[in-house]
Amino acid sequence: MAKPTLPIAHAAYLHVPFCRHRCGYCNFTVVAGRDELAERYLAAVERELQALETPRPVDTLFVGGGTPTHLARGHLARLLSLAHQWFPLTADGEWSVEANPVDVDAKKLGALASAGVTRLSLGVQSFRDAKLRLLERDHSGEQAREAVAAARSAVATVAVDLIFATPGETLDDWSRDLDAAIALEPDHISTYGLTIEKGTSYWTRRRTGDLAEVDEETQRAMYESAIERLTAAGYEHYEVSNFARPGHRCRHNEAYWRGDEFFAAGPGASRYLAGRRETNHRSTTTYIARVLAGHSPVAEVDELSPRERACERLVFALRRIDGVRRGWFATATGFMVDELARTAIERYVQLGLVDDDGETIRLTREGLLVSDALWPQLLAP
Repeated sequence: MAKPTLPIAHAAYLHVPFCRHRCGYCNFTVVAGRDELAERYLAAVERELQALETPRPVDTLFVGGGTPTHLARGHLARLLSLAHQWFPLTADGEWSVEANPVDVDAKKLGALASAGVTRLSLGVQSFRDAKLRLLERDHSGEQAREAVAAARSAVATVAVDLIFATPGETLDDWSRDLDAAIALEPDHISTYGLTIEKGTSYWTRRRTGDLAEVDEETQRAMYESAIERLTAAGYEHYEVSNFARPGHRCRHNEAYWRGDEFFAAGPGASRYLAGRRETNHRSTTTYIARVLAGHSPVAEVDELSPRERACERLVFALRRIDGVRRGWFATATGFMVDELARTAIERYVQLGLVDDDGETIRLTREGLLVSDALWPQLLAP
């Protein structure tokens, strides 16, 4: 085994758990209706960041949630200041913040722009009011359109998230959402098939028969429609779920997909440094109490062996449409691709799920459609 090149973390993530309410499908680390915790949350995040001892310059910074823009303007300004203090951007760095359309007003956009935020990721999900009500979102289609337009004047890159395969949704319904997004000309569009996770109200509603999932054939057609319509409109399909105008890929997520190391802070945040993954307590109140009492916020630690790290890197990198170059992978991990997954790759090639030209392996269109089912074999020891 060759000696791997060990990366230095050049990315950071801050988690903001606050939301107006929890949507029925949401399984993220979120607290709804607990805005009174904001002051103590900010104090805890500041204390956690102080453990770094010195600011860490990064190429990409992502503030996600939850809904960071749900914070009151003063609290948002303080969070942005902390982020800038501890994770100063390098020249031409990317700073993303997630936002809810109803929070996008002139003053908050001004605060984001003044702080140096370069990219706003809007949780639009749909432009159709009936679908938004089903998803339990708190904005309308018109508010989503207005938010996209307003964001253009504040940041260099405007990104839009969309969800497909919601209960009762047809291919025509989804096509209308895609057309509405394309008409607004955002710089980046992410499309995610609805997943119903245990612990959500959607999970309970499905078990009681109150929600019916879209059939698999229609889900495939919706995903293929997204690829065809968005690429025809000039978007580059660069990752399983992501499309971008030239020069507007999400560089922060690309760091994840390359298997790069990254810092993280906040409740439920997970950092990856020196082959060690640490995940903070998901409970916001537990996180706050532990940090302010001088204890570690970490709830879980996963020490990955060099082989485990390499297998994970292979899976993440295969999500990219560009695929995985064997030479790059060997340099980055110290392992050959075929040393880890030759049998699985050969089988997937025979099934038409993977292309392999000897130098690069990448998912085919059929492989993209079933990608989630492929990863377990590639991660197998």
